[in-house]
Amino acid sequence: MSNPAILFRSVSVSACALLLAATVVTAGQEKKKPSISVKANPAAGFSPLKVFVSVDVKGGSDDFPEFYCPTIEWIWGDDTRTESTADCDPYEAGTSEIRRRYSVSRIYQTAGNYKVEFRLKQKDKVVGSGSTTVQVRPGIRDGGGQ
Repeated sequence: MSNPAILFRSVSVSACALLLAATVVTAGQEKKKPSISVKANPAAGFSPLKVFVSVDVKGGSDDFPEFYCPTIEWIWGDDTRTESTADCDPYEAGTSEIRRRYSVSRIYQTAGNYKVEFRLKQKDKVVGSGSTTVQVRPGIRDGGGQ
């Protein structure tokens, strides 16, 4: 007759090993969230100032689901914002690829410091964001050249 204590211990060790293996598989399947870098060029100048803003989505998984086919929101720091949504195919894990670069231009007519914010959204939830600052100095129109 076998010892029930030894049998129970054997089953417990096997169950722990199975649980550990399942945890390792799950952790390996998680997608890594990319980072967002926002740059303005030029970052400073005289009004009116035309600024090109570029966003790089770096690192992470190419098929990160929350970053696939997002609504893009630009907040310009002058009490205005713009938003756009692309028309995309349905998401497929391992196949769908996120967009890695966004760019836009903006003309600032008035001197001031502006915080330019970029947001990736899914429905109304912000899933990623970044920002930069643009400094606009008074130009000739503002009397800055006199």
